[in-house]
Amino acid sequence: MESALWESCNKLRGAVEPAEYKHVVLSLIFLKYAGDRFEQRQQELIAQGLKEYVDQVEFYTAENVFYLPPKCRWAYIMENAKQPNIFQIIDDALVDIEKKNKQLEGALPYNYYSNLGLDKTKFASLLDEINKLDTVADTENDLIGRVYEYFLGKFAIAEGKGKGEYYTPKSIVNLIAELIEPYDGKIYDPCCGSGGMFVQSMKFVKAHHGNMKNVSVYGQENTNTTFKLARMNLAIRGISADIRQGDTFHNDHHPDLKADYIMANPPFNQKDWRETNQLTQDGRWDGYDTPPTSNANYGWILNIFSKLSTRGVAGFLLANGALSADGTELAIRRKLIENDKVEAIIILPRNMFYSTDISVTLWILNNNKKARVETKNGEEVHYRDREGEVLFIDLRQKGEPFEKKYIQFSPEQIREIADTYHNWQRAGYEQTYHNEPEYCYSATRNEIAQKGYSLVPSKYIEFRNRDEQIDFDAKMRELQTDLRDLFQQEEESTKELKSLFEKLGYKI
Repeated sequence: MESALWESCNKLRGAVEPAEYKHVVLSLIFLKYAGDRFEQRQQELIAQGLKEYVDQVEFYTAENVFYLPPKCRWAYIMENAKQPNIFQIIDDALVDIEKKNKQLEGALPYNYYSNLGLDKTKFASLLDEINKLDTVADTENDLIGRVYEYFLGKFAIAEGKGKGEYYTPKSIVNLIAELIEPYDGKIYDPCCGSGGMFVQSMKFVKAHHGNMKNVSVYGQENTNTTFKLARMNLAIRGISADIRQGDTFHNDHHPDLKADYIMANPPFNQKDWRETNQLTQDGRWDGYDTPPTSNANYGWILNIFSKLSTRGVAGFLLANGALSADGTELAIRRKLIENDKVEAIIILPRNMFYSTDISVTLWILNNNKKARVETKNGEEVHYRDREGEVLFIDLRQKGEPFEKKYIQFSPEQIREIADTYHNWQRAGYEQTYHNEPEYCYSATRNEIAQKGYSLVPSKYIEFRNRDEQIDFDAKMRELQTDLRDLFQQEEESTKELKSLFEKLGYKI
């Protein structure tokens, strides 16, 4: 399905660049999704003997279905797919849907298709392709998320590394959710993209039979078109969220927020994120040095840390350079370690992202590493005192291949990694957790201080020298036998060749 849509969009190349494909397609998929759901709900009302209520908005919104005026319905759009004013029809439909459904306010593009200059025949072919989608069968309402992810990946592959947007692969988001367990409370993402972290958080709660009503969502996204996608993505799933548009550093829309869970994938190594005289006294850096202008990594770290509640935990991705950066970044990192805010550092395999092949690090900050008892999803969890400790995990040997050259975590691997982390956190860890060479190590604050406050996992996790484990005498005897056999075979082959030539009258 995704590949067919991509090929249909490719036919629009020229008027629309590949980076724009997702925006062209996703609003159309939304219209198809909304139209199918509307028709399904309309038929339900008729079947229930409530035909007189089929035009009552409340009978749709009560079931998380968007009410659609007649000219906004997918059937009407397809009837007019080849009309010269099809672009205006679609733009008008998106505006009217927003007006009728308050939860979509600011989520849909305005006067977008009329200004693209698309070829009407090729656009009609794209509509035909979208018309084939069975959104009713999409029980998880995941179509938009799937297509968005696919298009980001295809654009990154087509245009090369460093271009396109960085999105977070689903298996990494699943891992973060399983580690920090966002069962209830406030979830925040300061650079939320299309809302994938929130969607996966809700899936985590649902998968563990939790109550999604116990979770509230807050986020911010700088890019306007991506912000709209996030609003749309969450709206079709019935996820109520306070998502704002703007630069998180320079226009923080959640200045007083204290979140219980933070999940984020900030831009890697963002340069010139502030001017020299900007944000020097920002409250988010209180107690720490002001992050340098040359790289935003520690700006993101401190922004995230400043938003944590007293029991808050954050899982976020950064480029590996943040683990050992010096200067001001070292000073900030040292203080975070001394203040016992760093709980775990997890290095990921390479080739997990479509748009970069570098290995990245998952940081976990925790505002409460003390011994305590918490109720998680109805069960008591006994946490031990982890103050003065940091868990290092190296996952570079984990993962399984997909799409030939990429790596993802299997559900079983995610469970194994989460078990390692949770066993280390909890009472009785002496029996359930053990340092394991080439995988994990629990380091003390003193050990980290002795390593210059570097958080590079390989400085702590034991790596076996496999050369030292080789029995050279046995290995050489094995090679000796192999070579003897090889020479013997060569000698026999030589004799056979000489004999053959002699029979032909050509003695060698």
